[in-house]
Amino acid sequence: MALQGPEELGEQVEEPEDLDDQDASSISPAEEITMPSGPGGDDEPEEALLLPWDRFSAWLHCICVVGFDLELGQAVEVIYPHHSKLSEKEKTSICYLSFPDSNSGCLGDTQFCFRFRQGSNRKSSLGVFLETTDRDAPPCLKREQGHYYGYVYFRQVRDKSLKRGYFQKSLVLISKLPYVTFFHSLLKIMAPEYFEKQEPCLEAACNDMDRWPTPHPGRILTLPIMGVVIKVRIPTSYDKPGTSQLVQSAQSDSQVSIVLPTIHEVDLFRCFYPVFFHIQMLWELVLLGEALVVMAPSPAESSDTVLALVSCISPLRYSSDFRPYFTIHDSEFKEYTTRTQAPPSVILGVTNPFFAKTLQHWPHIIRIGDMKQAGEMAKQMKVKKLKNLKTLDSKPGVYTAYKPYLNRDEDIIKQLQKGVQQKRPSAAQNAILRRYFLELTQSFIIPLERYVASLMPLQKSISPWKSPPQLRAFISQDFMKTLEKAGPQLTSRLKGDWIGLYRNFLKSPNFDGWFRNRRREMTQKLEALHLEALCEEDLQQRVQMHSEVETVDLVLKLKDKLTQAEREQLPVRPGTVAKLRAHIDAVILALPEDLQGILHKPSTP
Repeated sequence: MALQGPEELGEQVEEPEDLDDQDASSISPAEEITMPSGPGGDDEPEEALLLPWDRFSAWLHCICVVGFDLELGQAVEVIYPHHSKLSEKEKTSICYLSFPDSNSGCLGDTQFCFRFRQGSNRKSSLGVFLETTDRDAPPCLKREQGHYYGYVYFRQVRDKSLKRGYFQKSLVLISKLPYVTFFHSLLKIMAPEYFEKQEPCLEAACNDMDRWPTPHPGRILTLPIMGVVIKVRIPTSYDKPGTSQLVQSAQSDSQVSIVLPTIHEVDLFRCFYPVFFHIQMLWELVLLGEALVVMAPSPAESSDTVLALVSCISPLRYSSDFRPYFTIHDSEFKEYTTRTQAPPSVILGVTNPFFAKTLQHWPHIIRIGDMKQAGEMAKQMKVKKLKNLKTLDSKPGVYTAYKPYLNRDEDIIKQLQKGVQQKRPSAAQNAILRRYFLELTQSFIIPLERYVASLMPLQKSISPWKSPPQLRAFISQDFMKTLEKAGPQLTSRLKGDWIGLYRNFLKSPNFDGWFRNRRREMTQKLEALHLEALCEEDLQQRVQMHSEVETVDLVLKLKDKLTQAEREQLPVRPGTVAKLRAHIDAVILALPEDLQGILHKPSTP
């Protein structure tokens, strides 16, 4: 039986933690505290209409168990729910990516993640519903369109009863959502139980998940799983960047076992610690979409470092391909390692020593050593020459001939060094580094945002009886001219060749992805303003001046606008869609009955 959907809170709640003051006894299983979704249509999706397994599918595509067979090698032993579909190519990818390379020597339990291409253009029955829930997500947390994430919990322990001498198995969550922290936390609960109790335990976990509310941006959720309750908040694009929206309250969280302050952020300081003298250069390389390979001793370190690189330009979305863990068995191996063309715009995380030779021609290589927190700061500061990278045993560092556009910010280096000397908590170091990257990216993006906003037509140019005006074209030279007076120097103290950095950025996939998104948002805003202008018109008075044919034509056009507003979730004022629907119904009622039948009589509430 379908569960009753949630009701929206009527007002914007700016401090989610205030909601913690409610009585703990009021928290029911899979309760959700709904936050407003920001500008948008009138209605929330009807969760009450969701079918069995729809709620599970809003979080995960499926759960896989990958084992090792002496004759077959790695094989998918279980897929749950059993009706989940994976192509043979997808299963092969999951098999190879779910186990560390043999040279990693990962004894015990290891967690990491990978990302792989979706094998077929599989349409979800939840498509429209998920697009709606995705609308208000920050760019970096939107669902993947052509890729899946695999979140892995791998166990390798000695077992003399097995021929191989080891028990080796992975529990893998396959999802379109980049909620790395959340899914790793989920696996810490699920995997140990599964390895002990096997499949019945997996079925129980999936049934728990199918009672969860959907991950709609802005909601604070309490999610029961196998006797544990996790509390999370799904971020929205309207959150103030760099702030945590969820804190633990002892009074209301007595039933909550785990409170996750973030669902997706990795520990930047821990990941960049081995090469942190070069953090600013790495930010530039990621911003420009340069080909980067991370060579690390284990999949955990390679995947964390790749995810840290991708997130260092947040709130800008990294628009190129990235593979937190990449193997020689990957279907894109030949495509990404060919020497017949320049390396593609991609960030790869690898652990196999074979890549030290295969990717020697790549322009930028990051060698990460063991991430166990060292007592003293890494000594090396110089960027190393690529020819010095012969094997994966080479010293940690950045191997590149790249010359940064911006001068190095010595203050952040000193601040982090001082933190290490004073044994500042890792969480504090991480917060300092994350704020630094955020301010750097914002300083870079603000001039672009300001220029793009100037391409928007004036509101007075919007006429209800003409098509909405078009955005003006983005002209690189015009943008560059604005930098002299309104460039990043207004918000950043960093000196250097900002112009050169912008010029290169405008040719990158990250600019293309960012501008496409901004253009779509602004076009939708124009459509919304046009719709609102129509709603303010006295349509009945206007149709009296026109023939029946012209009135029918107007009704059909208005219905098209209504369909577009609902399909694209245009950012109209609350009540606009309902008002337009009422206008259309009133115009239809003024027509002869035979025409009313053709245009469909207005639906009764």
